[in-house]
Amino acid sequence: MMRQEETDAPLFGEDEDAISKRKSNIRYPLTTFFHLFFRTSAILVYLLCEIFSSSFIACMVTIIILLSCDFWTVKNVSGRLLVGLRWWNQVDADGKSHWVFESRKAHSQNTPSGAESRIFWLGLIVCPIFWIIFVFTTIISFKIKWLAVVIMGLVLQWANLYGYVRCKVGGKSNLRNMATNYLGVQLFKQTMNKTEEPRAQEKEL
Repeated sequence: MMRQEETDAPLFGEDEDAISKRKSNIRYPLTTFFHLFFRTSAILVYLLCEIFSSSFIACMVTIIILLSCDFWTVKNVSGRLLVGLRWWNQVDADGKSHWVFESRKAHSQNTPSGAESRIFWLGLIVCPIFWIIFVFTTIISFKIKWLAVVIMGLVLQWANLYGYVRCKVGGKSNLRNMATNYLGVQLFKQTMNKTEEPRAQEKEL
């Protein structure tokens, strides 16, 4: 696994003070539009196709085309332009496969827009949640013919989400460190709250 310098592109939910210092205008409206268009269209077609069409093949092909266009657009265009992140796979001279997670240099003049970054991460995180729900509802309702379609939607969109999170926060060790630090902070807060409660009771007495 190869990784280049960390970027200053904000992850969704980043500190609002840091985001507000960045440009709030949308510099790539067409890219931003298609970043959301293909993935939301795939979800809408899946939800409404049986209402407007009785052909399962036509609906399935339409959804697969939209998912494929979304995967290519997010991986090769919107990630690079909207947040300055990029990931891909390459094979070296020995035939070994390497995953490369690249991010724009922190001191680059082409700083990502805060508005574009939030739109990017919002679409990247929310849409896979819908496909997770679709997988469970498909199994529960015994619509087995749709199972391959919803699994494809989940896999393609989850792959982009995983790739860009790795670009942003680094390797697996960094992901574990983030989780450990978060749990440590929560445990510390709970401990402090428990120690403050007896003191407050003593003061009341």
